[in-house]
Amino acid sequence: MSSEEPVSSADQTQDSPFRHESTARDEAPQFVLPLVARIEKATPPARTDALETAARAVLVILSDARATGDGEWAEAMRDWQDARIRKVVRRARGAEWRRAEALDGITVTGKSAEVRVFPPVPLDGWPKDLARLQVSGTDLDDPEPPAAPDRTAPVLWLSPSLDMSAGKAMAQAGHGAQLAWWELSDEQRAEWRDAGFPLSVRTADADHWAELTASGLPVVRDAGFTEIAPGKTLAVEGGSRFCPLPRPPRA
Repeated sequence: MSSEEPVSSADQTQDSPFRHESTARDEAPQFVLPLVARIEKATPPARTDALETAARAVLVILSDARATGDGEWAEAMRDWQDARIRKVVRRARGAEWRRAEALDGITVTGKSAEVRVFPPVPLDGWPKDLARLQVSGTDLDDPEPPAAPDRTAPVLWLSPSLDMSAGKAMAQAGHGAQLAWWELSDEQRAEWRDAGFPLSVRTADADHWAELTASGLPVVRDAGFTEIAPGKTLAVEGGSRFCPLPRPPRA
């Protein structure tokens, strides 16, 4: 599911990928980060695990040596981040998944979920074996309520007022993880990466959501192109050990 133009409430720069206003980024060639979730009919992953695995997949490709410096994916990653930040989640099973695995990318595995992330591609330049995959059909459930999140690592809090497909929520979780990554020093990034990018994705209750979105922490604001109206979808709360995100003082 597509999720486009998240907005960080803490980002006040004039030419940011996370703003609704038209900027120079809109004039640049537009790219998308493809993610493919393995969803077999008989053994679908748990929803929360799929969301967390998608978020980690985004972090894994952001930190991969091929995506930085002179790496083979670095130019595509720079082009993607120079424009509006877009992510699209599609689903695959059986032979579809095997074809997706044969393409250049990285598979990240959770407890029950598998998500493969690929280097960014032009909006109209998807590889054939990815373009044919379905965006719909990513409705997933948790067999039992998720446990309390681990507060030593970041928690990506979804808005309690939104009803999103798992694919849409996976893209939102990826946006939140990317916002957190951008906030960190090189040393903090390395520590988080070496620990395996621990994180949690949970739905906030109404009171906690109101507090989070007024705290100055990074917030994803969807542009409203798919499924939901424009607005805040996810807030990123830092961990006490991994990915610490201090709350800016209130004015």
